[in-house]
Amino acid sequence: MKFLIAACVAGALLLAGCATPTSPSSSTVTGSSSGGAGGASGAAATYPGGPLQPITAGKATSLNVMPLAPPTDMWDRIRRGFKMPNLDNEAVHDREQWYATRPDYIQRMTERSNKYLFHVVEELERRDMPTEIALLPFIESAFNPQAVSSARAAGMWQFMPATGTDYDLKQNVFRDDRRDVLASTRAALDYLQKLYGMFGDWQLALAAYNWGEGSVGRAIARNQKLGLPTTYSDLNMPAETRQYVPKLQAVKNIVANPQAFNTELPLIANHPYFQTVTLTRDLDVNLAAKLADTRIEDFRALNPAAQKPVLLAAGTPQILLPWDNAAVFQRNFEAYTQGQYASWTAWTVTTTMTVADAAQRAGMSEVDLRSINAIPPRMLIKTGSTLIVPRSAKVLEDVAAVVADTGQLSFQPEIVTRKTTVKAGRNDSVASIARRYRLSATNVADWNDVKPNHAFSRGYQVVVYLPVQAARAAHVGSGNAQLIRASRDDRGARSQRAPQQAMSAPRGKQPSIKAVSQRAPAPIAKSTSSKPSISKVLASSKQVVREKRGGEPVKKKR
Repeated sequence: MKFLIAACVAGALLLAGCATPTSPSSSTVTGSSSGGAGGASGAAATYPGGPLQPITAGKATSLNVMPLAPPTDMWDRIRRGFKMPNLDNEAVHDREQWYATRPDYIQRMTERSNKYLFHVVEELERRDMPTEIALLPFIESAFNPQAVSSARAAGMWQFMPATGTDYDLKQNVFRDDRRDVLASTRAALDYLQKLYGMFGDWQLALAAYNWGEGSVGRAIARNQKLGLPTTYSDLNMPAETRQYVPKLQAVKNIVANPQAFNTELPLIANHPYFQTVTLTRDLDVNLAAKLADTRIEDFRALNPAAQKPVLLAAGTPQILLPWDNAAVFQRNFEAYTQGQYASWTAWTVTTTMTVADAAQRAGMSEVDLRSINAIPPRMLIKTGSTLIVPRSAKVLEDVAAVVADTGQLSFQPEIVTRKTTVKAGRNDSVASIARRYRLSATNVADWNDVKPNHAFSRGYQVVVYLPVQAARAAHVGSGNAQLIRASRDDRGARSQRAPQQAMSAPRGKQPSIKAVSQRAPAPIAKSTSSKPSISKVLASSKQVVREKRGGEPVKKKR
């Protein structure tokens, strides 16, 4: 009998030990965010720290049950982390129907997400954010990191240039971090967390992500002033923002229950797709893909921020490679002995020049220079611009960080001028003619083979080169003014491509181009040895009359 009583007491104590107390002496341990639903749901495992006590019925029903089985795939993992309140209205049903009737579109979109979804969900769980946000790139860009909108938003998270700059997404001649998988995801989640902190509601945060925080704030203030509710459904918003959350809700509903929409989601394993690899040398994009034994299309899909055929180690310290190819790349990179790692380098010009001049000094064709640097037609390359040019075998140093991080390419319109002659008026000089037509006094003096302080006699035929539009306007402008045309030999438009409208002189030996510490090309010398000739000038009895207002020429509006 004593043994029976002892057994009963032991059983009672065992049952009491199974209880989970909520006393202050208990300790709580939060599960790892990378463990799937544990991190996503925010549930915590509670361990007793004091005397064991039985659980009350109310406490037993309030505790979360932790699933023991890991997520079967990424879709299962995403479902376990849903936290946003559901939206159920006609707009959601309309979007559900739209997606459900386009299975090919859903297939392309979800297959494209295979490369990025694991990383996005990992980051969301680490921040304890709703995993619905992992579906947001479906709405923004169909998970295409190369997507660019008509408003110039770029990347799978569709950052505008200014917002990207605010969140430290570098945009220069070599790369655009708005397309970078890691950088853009970090920036997007930072921004969404900030918006949620401002509005305290995920639907309003999403509206602000699409419409702008200022616009949502003003819409809320208007409703508050009118005594109206301020939820997402109650605000007066543009049609695009009105449809934004319903689109996300529709995708969420399809992911939650694809069978209900006759949809089959592709298998995406709950495993990292890529690894990061440190880049220690400037490296051609094609060579990087070759060393990793991967297709160039796959390499670019993981490294979409690279805008040029070369990766600069100083500006792109790491690259992404498929999980199994990272080790292959490391081995091949260390064993590579077949030549240069990079066949391109950066060249910063210190004087405004034509594309033809830059191409000649870079040792490449004008067509190739335009193509690789995306230079539009009829443009000059401005001072301080950074160009991608062939790298000489003698250049050993890689591009410096200051250029890799800040290199920009800017242009100014190429000025096409026409040779024109005008009659000097009373008291006209080189300086007054230059002021009137917004020219350099030095150029006016050179074109007429006189000194810069020369005073013209009344009626003297002064040679000037005016932009074509200005020359045409001057020709048809005043009934009392007539432009005297040049000789037959010089008739027609003549392109003066230098911004100062000076004629080019023969160049001497060109300096070699080096990587980042290279010398800039010398400015193009201005010719002073020859001047345009005038012959067979058309006779005219009309003189060029200057229109004056307060002593200054009247500017014609065009």
